[in-house]
Amino acid sequence: MPPSAHHVAAVAVLVLHEGRVLALRRAPDAEAAPGVWEALSGRIEPGEAPRATARREVREEAGLDVAVEARPWTAYAATRAGEPMIVIVYRAVPHDVPEVVRSHEHDAHAWLDADAFAAHSPIAPLVDAVRTALAAAPPDPSAAPTERPAGRRAR
Repeated sequence: MPPSAHHVAAVAVLVLHEGRVLALRRAPDAEAAPGVWEALSGRIEPGEAPRATARREVREEAGLDVAVEARPWTAYAATRAGEPMIVIVYRAVPHDVPEVVRSHEHDAHAWLDADAFAAHSPIAPLVDAVRTALAAAPPDPSAAPTERPAGRRAR
């Protein structure tokens, strides 16, 4: 299989609260894109469902427990450290009043409206996703189905 056939699979999570999205700035010593403002994101681990990755990354990077919509909001192609990547974007809402506890990967955070996010982030497909996510009706956390244990199928 040619090298171009392999892609890193990742998620980006648009955590929405009161008409704003949680944005984080990557730390200066970050492995990729130091200093860039982004949404919460991370690689999908082998055997992990993308939606489970979304919840895990939000907990790890921001200390928040969120309800993640069952269906992805959008997806886009990107490159990270020279590797082709597919990014699956989800919308999520915090279960409680959000008190962000950043991981070492980020050195700042802010709740931004769509225009402010666009002014901070150079990632055009992510900016587009934020604009459409904030323009749409907010996610309904009560409508998010509970996650099934790995290997279980719906009947």
